[in-house]
Amino acid sequence: MIIENTGLNGVQSELFHLDESAEKLGFVRWQWEYYRATYDLKLEDKATNSEYFLRINTRAVEGKLESPHAVLAIEAVYIGRATFPHGMEYESPVPQPILNTATQRLQQLKQLLD
Repeated sequence: MIIENTGLNGVQSELFHLDESAEKLGFVRWQWEYYRATYDLKLEDKATNSEYFLRINTRAVEGKLESPHAVLAIEAVYIGRATFPHGMEYESPVPQPILNTATQRLQQLKQLLD
């Protein structure tokens, strides 16, 4: 599920600052290559024993990810449920407590990047 109206789409930040800010909130830069990076935050629903991942896609607009001074732009923010063994399912409904936590973390990230 794509999360709209986060205020993050199009926000630009140097890689070092984005890494530092995201890490403070529990995000991890898992997937990356020279021009793109994905930041994930694992959220657990104890009631159903399900795992959800809040994912932020970014793309380099200046430089390459080899440099901490590369500038990344946030492209999309979405959330999905983890499926066994390595998949993500983006169509199923997300429980409200998980969405509330996701929204809170996104607001905190926006404040750190402003």
